[in-house]
Amino acid sequence: MPESFVAIEKTSVAAYRIPTDQPESDGTLAWGSTTLVLIQVEAGGKTGLGYSYADTATATLIHDKLAPLLVAQDAMSIAARWHDMVVAIRNLGRAGISSMAISAVDVALWDLKAKLLEQPLAALLGQAHAFIPVYGSGGFTSYTLSELQQQFERWGEDGMRRMKMKVGRAPDQDVNRVKAARKTMADSAELFVDANGAYTRKQALEFAEHFKDLGVTWFEEPVS
Repeated sequence: MPESFVAIEKTSVAAYRIPTDQPESDGTLAWGSTTLVLIQVEAGGKTGLGYSYADTATATLIHDKLAPLLVAQDAMSIAARWHDMVVAIRNLGRAGISSMAISAVDVALWDLKAKLLEQPLAALLGQAHAFIPVYGSGGFTSYTLSELQQQFERWGEDGMRRMKMKVGRAPDQDVNRVKAARKTMADSAELFVDANGAYTRKQALEFAEHFKDLGVTWFEEPVS
């Protein structure tokens, strides 16, 4: 056994339904809550935390299929743990819930390894920049213009200079919504829009021109 071997001692997994403060929607979906699947992996006196936004079935899959593969195995050998999980779900299908379950566990293992080595995860993975800018993401299509502007104003007060809003549920309102958001932003701030695949191809081309004129610098998922 290599000297760096750190045995995984314990795992735990749970699913939590977290209600939103009000109904939310984007270009193609509407929801009133989010299900969060949370896994913790313990080794060497440290606990790694991983999560995924997924159905509760994902937590069941982790508990029944994936967690038993981890206990007593090396927390430092993440590639080996990933390989074991992929082999275990062969007959369940690689996409969908299986990949979301593996992803949550993989995040927990990387978090755990970084803590065991007492390194920032960014340093462990290998970073290309000393820092990166953040952006606010929200601006749901269920928001009134006032609620949209209030959210953007709060982000601006927090120092954010990049902000993203949802479009596509009611295309005839999108230009006015983008204009309203733009009014609350500093001239130097960047505005992003995300249609979540709601537009047709021709709509996307048309709105790309409108958004460009309004200073939008990122147009996410215009079509499926």
